[in-house]
Amino acid sequence: MRLWSLHPKYLDSRGLVALWREALLAQAVLNGTTRGYTRHPQLKRFQESAAPQSALAAYLRVVHAESVRRGYRFDGSKIGPGENTELIAVTRGQLTYELGHLKAKLQRRDPAWWEQIKSLTRPTPHPLFRIKPGPIEDWEVVTTALSRRPSKLRTL
Repeated sequence: MRLWSLHPKYLDSRGLVALWREALLAQAVLNGTTRGYTRHPQLKRFQESAAPQSALAAYLRVVHAESVRRGYRFDGSKIGPGENTELIAVTRGQLTYELGHLKAKLQRRDPAWWEQIKSLTRPTPHPLFRIKPGPIEDWEVVTTALSRRPSKLRTL
């Protein structure tokens, strides 16, 4: 599950569809209608907000608006109720990390989309988030080049 801190305008079509589905799953987790993912690190910032379900509904509304802008037909009736006025803080380091993560995905999956954002260095956050100085968030599961290597090393 990845609930991007980046504005959804940066996501390619596959990324936007995946975000919609994953955010709907997160909504189900917060509503208690599914048993999985209850401790997923991406949910922490929503769970710690004053109104978690409203915050996630606000998050989904922006994703839905982006889908409408692109001419997709995401079902907005699946978004839960609630008006969220409280912004959630996200560090500049987190946004920078996510941008690098997205660029790496796009370079492999959608080179044409990657070309459009490859020079971007200061991305806009999703409107639910306000930027604060700081490193990558504690809840982020950082992927490094080392962690993508095969676990068994060949001996010579």
